[in-house]
Amino acid sequence: MGDDTTARPDGGTQESVGTVLLAGAMNLSIAVAKAVAGVFSGSAAMLSESAHSVADTATEVFLFVALRRGARRPDSRHPLGYGREAYFWAFLAATFTFVIGGGFSITHGVGEILGAEAPGDYLVSYLVLGVSFVLEAISLIRAVRQSRRSARRWRTDMVTYLRHTPDTTVKAVVLEDTAALIGLVLAAAGLALTEITGDARYDGVASVLIGLLLIAVAIVLAAANTSLLIGQAVPPRLQSMVRDELLATDTVRAVDELYILHLGPDSIFVAAKVDFTDTATGAAIEAASDAAENRLRERIPSIDYVFLDPSPGPNRPR
Repeated sequence: MGDDTTARPDGGTQESVGTVLLAGAMNLSIAVAKAVAGVFSGSAAMLSESAHSVADTATEVFLFVALRRGARRPDSRHPLGYGREAYFWAFLAATFTFVIGGGFSITHGVGEILGAEAPGDYLVSYLVLGVSFVLEAISLIRAVRQSRRSARRWRTDMVTYLRHTPDTTVKAVVLEDTAALIGLVLAAAGLALTEITGDARYDGVASVLIGLLLIAVAIVLAAANTSLLIGQAVPPRLQSMVRDELLATDTVRAVDELYILHLGPDSIFVAAKVDFTDTATGAAIEAASDAAENRLRERIPSIDYVFLDPSPGPNRPR
């Protein structure tokens, strides 16, 4: 993404944990309030919003587990660490949002459209929606601030950072809080149109739209975590940076093959097949390899593993 960095590119696990905990606390409070308002008013959109917040709360639990388990140190059974386990739990979080949040909202919305029974009290629902909007906005502001700080470390914009970051927990909070604010607007619009026209189908349509919104967010997050879980390469600009550092090493003639993968939100794996000059001795190759590894880790602190294979180029005799 950027040309240089002097800190771990995603801001560290602790900051992400704080963002997730704040989002979880907000969502739990909002879910209870929406559920009470939904039962009291009979609004499908409010009950869908309650399911939305329940799904978001469960998501934050999964993301918290992802951060904790993914940060465990390497051991004999997992010598490269547990970083990718974070993506497994984040994938489960996206699945939960898809099934529980999206499924419930659409099903309940369709039921109200077919039943067309208008909600009761509107005032309570409007008040809960207003308070929920403020709380969701607070959570989103924190996530956006963290994303902007991390984007500055990468010397890129926030949108590019969110598209490429391996820290899917921050991406999840930003997308879910954004979707939550949109969902609250949809719920309020559905209630208002139902109150004005007396037609409960508007409230049901709002519920269906909230469900579709949740499903869209879940699909985006599931795809991102699946790619990282399988083994996703770093962005091209970071690959070029690593290649340039290796080529700048004394006695290196060419970098024939280069593999740079994310092992976790804060861990990068580098493996390269390097062609050294014919006059390079074993000691010179060893010194050059150590120097290259040290420079890479100094410039990109997320690089935890560097493996260089001193092999001749494909057109040179072995």
